[in-house]
Amino acid sequence: MRRTTAALLAAASLLLPSTGATAAPAPSSTGSVGAAGSTRSAEATAAVTGGLQQVTGFGSNPGNLAMYTYAPAGLPAGAPLVVALHGSLQSADDYYRHSGWAELADRHRFAVVFPQTGPANNPLSCFRWFDSAQNARGVGEAASVVQMAAKAGALFGSDRQRVYVTGLSAGGGFTADLLADYPDVFAGGSVAAGPPAHCAATLSAAASCQNADQGLTPAQWADRVRRAHPGHTGPWPRVAIWHGTADTTVRPVNATELRDQWTEVWGIGRTPAGTRGLPGGTTETVYADASGRPAVALYSIAGMGHGLAVAPGPGTDRCGATGAYFLDAICSDYHSARFWGLTGDGPTVPGPPAPAGLTATPTGSGSIALGWQPVTGAVSYRVFRDGAPVASPTGTGHTDSGLSAGTTYGYAVAAVAADGTAGPRSATVTATTTGSAPVCFTADNHHQVTAGRASVAGGRVYALGSGQDMGLWNVLTVHTLRQTGPAFYVLADGGC
Repeated sequence: MRRTTAALLAAASLLLPSTGATAAPAPSSTGSVGAAGSTRSAEATAAVTGGLQQVTGFGSNPGNLAMYTYAPAGLPAGAPLVVALHGSLQSADDYYRHSGWAELADRHRFAVVFPQTGPANNPLSCFRWFDSAQNARGVGEAASVVQMAAKAGALFGSDRQRVYVTGLSAGGGFTADLLADYPDVFAGGSVAAGPPAHCAATLSAAASCQNADQGLTPAQWADRVRRAHPGHTGPWPRVAIWHGTADTTVRPVNATELRDQWTEVWGIGRTPAGTRGLPGGTTETVYADASGRPAVALYSIAGMGHGLAVAPGPGTDRCGATGAYFLDAICSDYHSARFWGLTGDGPTVPGPPAPAGLTATPTGSGSIALGWQPVTGAVSYRVFRDGAPVASPTGTGHTDSGLSAGTTYGYAVAAVAADGTAGPRSATVTATTTGSAPVCFTADNHHQVTAGRASVAGGRVYALGSGQDMGLWNVLTVHTLRQTGPAFYVLADGGC
C-alpha cells in the first residue's frame, strides 16, 4: 500500500508526543540585529531575572525560528553558552522545564538558548535535520540557530570559545548537523537519540536513517562532516552520544554510526581509552585524542526507549523532570556538561591512570617481552598491539609471542580497576623482532618460473626448494610464494 504523506512524516520526523506544557509563542519570521546600548542591556536584564525569556531581533532568521533564553541572575561575562534543541511536537518551554539545563545553568553558571520551531516549518514541529535547504551551513534553520548563538553571546558576554549545542531526537539530529556545519562555532555537542550528521538530505531518506544501518564506512561518515564546511581542518567539536538500547524510534545503530563518524573525524580510531558503569544502567565509553583528553563519548543506557535520560532529585549529578520522552534513568545533561568541562570536575578518561615506564624488548624472531610499572588500584592490565587488545595479564609484564620475524610492532598498556573500568592507555612504544621479515611474491606461474622462484616439470610448476605443486605452467594460475631462505619458497596464498 502506498504510504500517505502523513505516515511518511510520522516515520521520518522523529515523532514525539506533546508533553502537555504550554506552548511558547509562535516564532517570528523576520527581524534585525539588535542595536548596542540600552536596548541590549534591557534584554539581558529581562533574561537573567525571570524564567524563560523570548529574544527577538537576533538576525535575518532564514529558518523562521523563535529564540528563548535562560541565564542565572548575576551571570558574569565570559561564561559558557549552551544551545538546547527540543524534539518533535515539543516546544522550547517543554525542554526548559524537563531537560535539566536550567538547573545546571544555575549550578554551574552558564547561559542557555532554547530555539523553537513550529508547525509553520514542519507539521510535527521538528527541526529539519533531513532537509538540505535547512540543515546546511549558511542556510535555513541552521543559520538561524547560529544567529541566536551570536545574539546570546552579545547579550550575556559569553565566552565564544565555549559554545555548545545539544538536542533530543529531531533536535539531536539537527545538533549533529550543526556540529558538522559550524565546527568553528561549537566547541562541543551532545546528541540524544539522534542520527549521524547529514544522514539524510530529503524527507524520504529520513526513515531509513532512523531505522537501519546505512552501510557506510567510518571514512564515508566522516566525509559527510568534512563536506559540510570545506577547508576546515580543526579543531573539531567534542561529541557526547546518548542512546537507549531499547529505542525503536531511532534505532541504536545510529549511536554506533555517530561514534564511527566523529572518531574518524578526530582520527583517533575506535579503541576505547576507558569504559565505566554509570547510574541508570548506563555504560560510558570514552575515546581520547592524542593528548589523552576525551574527544568522543558514547553513553548506552540499558533497556531505555526513545527519549532524553533525566534523574530528578537532589544531588550534583541529578537534574530534570520526567514526562513524555523525558525518562528517569540518569541526568544525561549533567554528564554532557561534565564531558565538555562545564562542571569543574572533568572531562577525564575514567579508570586508573595510565601505567608508566612501558618497555618492549625482542626476545627472538617471534616474541617481544613487555614490562611496566605497577598502578595503584589496578587488578589487571590490558595490553594493546598496534591498537588492538591482545592480552590481560594480572602482573606487570607480558611476553607477546607468535609474531613475524623482522617486523616492528607498537604496544600500549592500560590499567583495569576492580569494577572492570579500564583507564587510559600508556604512551606507545615499538620493538622489532629479530630475523628477517618475510618476503612474498605474487605472480602467475609463468612469471614465477621466469623469475627463478619455481621450476617446470611435465608441464606443471613446483616451488623452488619446497617442491610444492603450484599447478599448470601458464599465465592464468596465480600464487603467492614466501621466501623462507636462500632459493627456498613455500606457498603462502593465505597471506604472507
